[in-house]
Amino acid sequence: MLAIAACIGMLLVLLGGALVTNTGSGRGCGDDWPLCHGKFIPAYTIESMIEYSHRLVSGVVGILVLAAFIGMLLKYRKDSTAFKEPLFYAGGALSFTIIQALMGAAAVKWPQSPAVMAIHFGISLIAFASTLLLVIWTFRAKRGTPASFTVPSSIFPRVLAVSIYTYVVVYLGAFIRHTESGGGCLGWPLCNGEIVPEISGATGAVFVHRVAAFILALSIAGLYVHIRKTSHGDAGLAKPAAWVLGLVVTQIFSGALLTFTITNSDLFLFTNLLHNLIVTGLFGLLMDILIRSWRFREGRGR
Repeated sequence: MLAIAACIGMLLVLLGGALVTNTGSGRGCGDDWPLCHGKFIPAYTIESMIEYSHRLVSGVVGILVLAAFIGMLLKYRKDSTAFKEPLFYAGGALSFTIIQALMGAAAVKWPQSPAVMAIHFGISLIAFASTLLLVIWTFRAKRGTPASFTVPSSIFPRVLAVSIYTYVVVYLGAFIRHTESGGGCLGWPLCNGEIVPEISGATGAVFVHRVAAFILALSIAGLYVHIRKTSHGDAGLAKPAAWVLGLVVTQIFSGALLTFTITNSDLFLFTNLLHNLIVTGLFGLLMDILIRSWRFREGRGR
């Protein structure tokens, strides 16, 4: 239950950070951290409440992640066969949670460039993926893994390449959000009525992100086909791969919704959070496929 609470909390932190960015509330507490305008309870403004609420939730989730790490350490320290994997996930979640908190504090004290702030979302994404992997591991540990479960060695390098590329595409999306370039392409699937617009400024950034997302969808589709073909439909990887494929298609259409709602601030806020939610789940499941394709690849000792 502690791992589940930490995972849900980390998702709220990630979405809360996106909400802070999308509402322009990053400076809602001025230059103070961890206080807000020098107070425990700040003056009531929308920006200050959004920013301070995000800090409070992050603090609580940080405690949950620490508790999950300590819990795994105490529970499995005497079991050498089960010790490394859950501790790796819990330790990763704790490490990246600390990093994202420090980056958040640094952004308040010393305003950062959009290129640096986009990394903040990527760090949060890895922190969430770590907690999700911990939850998945706890459920699978109860069921047990079939002794005969193996993954063709050709799958891991493909998943690794797709995972790295996914992170790059996510970074591009975060960069667009932090530079407020979302309006660079009006209309979908065309960009400002053109198949290939002028590649410069906000238009260039959005167009490159669209092309990159389309290539990502093709890459994930190819990965799914390869897993089905080489694993003979083994549910160990085929099912999460199918989910990832479905999520990337959904993500593309949620990107279209962003374009159609950009002139409506309320709807745009909702579609933006939806866009972040989908890619968060996609990346987390992709990390599960990556780790399992490495752990159970053919020829690797158990």
